[in-house]
Amino acid sequence: MKKQNARQSQSQTSKGMTQSQSQATTNFSFTNYKTENFFDEMFSNETQVRHGYEPFRQRVEQLTQEDLIGRQHAAERALMSMGITFNVYSEGEGTERIMPIDIIPRVIESAEWNNLEAGLIQRIKALNMFLDDVYNEQNILNDGVVPRDLIESSKSFLTPCLGVRPPKGIWCHITGTDLIRGDDGQYMVLEDNLRCPSGVSYMLENRELIKQTFPEVLAQTGVRPVSDYPTRLLQMLQFIADRPNPTVVVLTPGIYNSAYFEHSYLAQQMGVELVEARDLVVSGGYVKMRTTKGFQIVDVIYRRIDDTFLDPKAFNPDSMIGVPGIFEVYKRGRVALANAPGTGVADDKVIYAYVPRIIKYYLGEEAIIPNVKTYICREEEDCKYVLENIEHLVVKEANEAGGYGMLIGPKATPEEHELFRQKILENPRNYIAQPTISLSRVPCLVGAQAEGRHVDLRPYILYGDGVNVIPGGLTRVALRKGSLVVNSSQGGGGKDTWVLY
Repeated sequence: MKKQNARQSQSQTSKGMTQSQSQATTNFSFTNYKTENFFDEMFSNETQVRHGYEPFRQRVEQLTQEDLIGRQHAAERALMSMGITFNVYSEGEGTERIMPIDIIPRVIESAEWNNLEAGLIQRIKALNMFLDDVYNEQNILNDGVVPRDLIESSKSFLTPCLGVRPPKGIWCHITGTDLIRGDDGQYMVLEDNLRCPSGVSYMLENRELIKQTFPEVLAQTGVRPVSDYPTRLLQMLQFIADRPNPTVVVLTPGIYNSAYFEHSYLAQQMGVELVEARDLVVSGGYVKMRTTKGFQIVDVIYRRIDDTFLDPKAFNPDSMIGVPGIFEVYKRGRVALANAPGTGVADDKVIYAYVPRIIKYYLGEEAIIPNVKTYICREEEDCKYVLENIEHLVVKEANEAGGYGMLIGPKATPEEHELFRQKILENPRNYIAQPTISLSRVPCLVGAQAEGRHVDLRPYILYGDGVNVIPGGLTRVALRKGSLVVNSSQGGGGKDTWVLY
């Protein structure tokens, strides 16, 4: 009996080893990948790989499943060891998390990117002209292209900025514009981020990780670099200063801010000081930084503090993370701030609906990249439509971000629908609605196979001596199956974005 059990055990062990060896030697394959009728970035149909992805597909399908999974795990371990984290305040199980990465990249071919680049440059130029106008001559309001009450009722319209002209006439120095693609594959602008756009550090670190993961594929494919972003950022910040060899600093709210890793990362990469409000003081009409050798004049501040917390004397008197008196120094032209205070009015999701008109007004051009169809709840007909069709729409608060203050109608309950109807009726100015768009998908590594997940794209644009679009951006991916919410605070992750030459 013991011999029989031993033989059975030996047979089972041998069988298990065979299965393990078989799995280890099975090559990874996209053969069973399903596009499921969504627009797919890698496949034009179930079997046809898009041209830009062909070198990547060929290389990956030479790897075993075990090898590819190992590379994914290695990238995740590297993220943790490098401390690439973000904070989530709304959940109790711990605030600090790594920003997940999926190692299958998103590829954008050259002609496609060139059109996006032209559209983003057009948009940023028009928005900069809009900001300068609404805080000065207000021609666009006087001409009725954008309703005056819409601007004046915006939470982000800062009356202390009226009459202000920032150095070199530039308001939006750093922008992260969110792009999506629907079922037809057309790119659309989902929203503009002109105050303190975040995520660029993840773009940079994702590229470094993928260089280690697929070094030979990057070389063969001809991918445009993004690693010079910190250099370009520093050059832009130096450009807006009036002094040679200006002193540049990054102003952070502190270690508890959700993007603190990025603040410290960018300061370190640029070789400039990372400061908090306690490190700065207004003295003798200038902003000065405390150093071991005494006070030093600061010429340029890349501020990662929201507008209203920047200066308790000018904006929110309760702010504990701002620098008292800094706005007065700024108005006198003795310090440059990036982005300029007041840019938040162009972030307002209701103003977003008017951007095609803004482009036409200032540039005399049609928008190269269209907006998503948007219903403005302050307008009676639009509001009626939203209330009657809320279960089919995405409803957003005007000034929220990060996936908060939002209702995805098809996935919400009747109770949630009713709650948002009441919110809209109480404050229609504060809400817009858009159709539910099936975002394009990119294959993601799920276990040992590829499954489609929805993505958006946040390219980064620098405005200094001209408008400079970084060739790539942060592809954010909804890692939860079926989810359309790509924000990291809502369970999303990131992918490296390959823009081809």
